Amino acid sequence: MTVPPRVLAIAGSDSSGGAGIQADIKTITILGGYAMTAITAVTAQNSVGVQAVHALPADLVAQQIESCLSDIGADAIKIGMLGSPEIANMVADRLEDLDAPVIFDPVIVATSGAVLADKTTVLAFERLMKLAVLTTPNVTELVALGGREGLARRSVAYLAKGGDADGPDVEDTLVRPGRDDRTWHAARIDTRHTHGTGCTMSSAIATLLGEGLPLEQAVGEAREFVRKALLAAPGFGAGHGPMGHQAVR
Repeated sequence: MTVPPRVLAIAGSDSSGGAGIQADIKTITILGGYAMTAITAVTAQNSVGVQAVHALPADLVAQQIESCLSDIGADAIKIGMLGSPEIANMVADRLEDLDAPVIFDPVIVATSGAVLADKTTVLAFERLMKLAVLTTPNVTELVALGGREGLARRSVAYLAKGGDADGPDVEDTLVRPGRDDRTWHAARIDTRHTHGTGCTMSSAIATLLGEGLPLEQAVGEAREFVRKALLAAPGFGAGHGPMGHQAVR
């Protein structure tokens, strides 16, 4: 029997199921991984927006992480919405010496436009970007983190995602210090059902790294997974609806 990669997702809960921990669990499971979670915040949200956010106490998030790692262990970690600077710094403390690849999705603004991280929390992202093997900002998040020049000064590896940029094509660029950039191009999928794309991408990369794939291959396969899920969207919701994870095999 093949042993599934153990993937711990540290992120917020999305009550409507399209993003956050719910998207992480779907993605990890469909790709053959074993999903574990440490929930950082509870949100009331749907396809049209975020109606409420409640960050959990940092010590409770820490206990969730410890409960998973001390017993099951992890082959990869995905970090998404953190909810507070206290949680961000606690996560950095706990993962600093962990021997497993960390993928950091710096969730700042939801697909609907709702702000999910304040300036103090964004400042706490510095430590997480340094310990992650890859940070996965979209266009808005990349600007908030100082742009390509700012990330270059920090010497961190990142995937500059172009899904929320303008134009008929989507361009995603993998940037790693001391190595040539790798850029993927694809025709933009014309759909409003994009809720959870960033969560899905980062969880897919983490799962594939947990299986032992090299980073560039993991990114390429994760991109294809996201595109298939976009094409399989069930059409739910009046706004930025969820993707069709369940249809991807």
